[in-house]
Amino acid sequence: MGGPVRFPRVKSLGGVDALTARLDELGLELPCDDWTLSAAQGSPLAEPLELGGGITVANRWVVQPMEGWDADRNGAPTELVERRWRRFGQSGAGWVWGGEAVAVSPEGRANTRQLLLDDTNAPALGALRRTLIAAAGEAGRREPFVGLQLTHSGRWADAGPRVAQRHPYLDARRDVVDTSVLGDRDVDEIVAAFGRAAHLAQEEGFDFVDVKHCHGYLLHEFLGARQRPGRFGGETLAERTRLMTGVLDAIRAAAPGLTIGMRLSLFDLAPPGEDIEIAKRYGFGVGDLDEPLELVAQLPSLGVALLNITGASPYYVPHAQRPAAFPPSDGYAPPEDPLVGVARLLHAARAAARAAPDLVVVSSGWTYLQEYVAPVAQACVRDGWFDAVGLGRMMLSYPTLPADTLAGAPLDTDRICRTFSDCTTAPRHGMVSGCYPLDPFYRDRPERVELIAVKRRARAERR
Repeated sequence: MGGPVRFPRVKSLGGVDALTARLDELGLELPCDDWTLSAAQGSPLAEPLELGGGITVANRWVVQPMEGWDADRNGAPTELVERRWRRFGQSGAGWVWGGEAVAVSPEGRANTRQLLLDDTNAPALGALRRTLIAAAGEAGRREPFVGLQLTHSGRWADAGPRVAQRHPYLDARRDVVDTSVLGDRDVDEIVAAFGRAAHLAQEEGFDFVDVKHCHGYLLHEFLGARQRPGRFGGETLAERTRLMTGVLDAIRAAAPGLTIGMRLSLFDLAPPGEDIEIAKRYGFGVGDLDEPLELVAQLPSLGVALLNITGASPYYVPHAQRPAAFPPSDGYAPPEDPLVGVARLLHAARAAARAAPDLVVVSSGWTYLQEYVAPVAQACVRDGWFDAVGLGRMMLSYPTLPADTLAGAPLDTDRICRTFSDCTTAPRHGMVSGCYPLDPFYRDRPERVELIAVKRRARAERR
């Protein structure tokens, strides 16, 4: 029996022509410029972006929300969180989409070290935002537009799974039982929690909130809750978006005038080896984008101004959610060239932008392109695929890539993320998340020895 298929790695490609040839070989449509323009040369990535309401951000680079797994046990920021947000401020990106996921209730935290927005922690989160803004000023950057991503982890909550519906193959991953299914009254309490959190975010000066509907977390799962009885589930899209509209109503009531964004998994895939028909029955956006794009077209009328497109879930289809050459320890070898995953995500963002021209659309899935992020991003923005380019993992290893690109400076190839997935493997095993291979700060931490041992065991098990 043969081992996993090996794909040419982006790092090994000899330039834009080689990347273009590989894309052509795979039958993928992605524009790519021959060289990267600086801001002074008129780069499309340097163009200001109007977000509505008189708000304009300085450029088209966005820092994506991530989870650091390094808050304190009560969900307040620590020095590690502050360091990461300070680097986001120094990045040169005009827009910080949430910084990282912040739970709206204790039982909604994905792990015991996730940030929590409550009355006690709100002032510390406000100080965190001010730290980011100050770091931007110290670096000579324009003040970025900074939001906060609000989430409830649902099925993947550390305190125990709380789900929209039973699921034929995902239940076994978290020992879901009938009592794990949320009742309608429980859902009403979660709606109120999102409203309270949005109010606190507004009070602490955040420019917007993101209502997280992605990656298999609670609000995303409800979009596919066809098997759920009661007010918040059913066969029709209108039935399955009652929770979403309830949350949006609660936020507008609790935080009048606050800009609302949404990070949305526009598609999902069946985990490797699972029946796609089951995935279609229990998921959202499996097989085609008709229903997700119908939802996207409705978002402006529901008060959503900003849309950040992603896909799938890191828990069961990580190759689709964040294409990588190296899987996390609980993942699997890539079943496709990761460039296919990049193209899938960028085409999804393009489709969303076409479905709702009034929305400002941020794209995801860029890091695997490595040296070629800017040439492809520049071409996509110039050609009108979407409005902005969101960087996630790259921000951990090379946070100033946006600033260097806009300045026309050569890229620091020693800091470019090579998608080793250590930033995922570490927290899966109780360690703080960071770029252990490329960031000296994390490379020198004692956890790195344990992390290397974990990765070796994972590779041996996959053989």
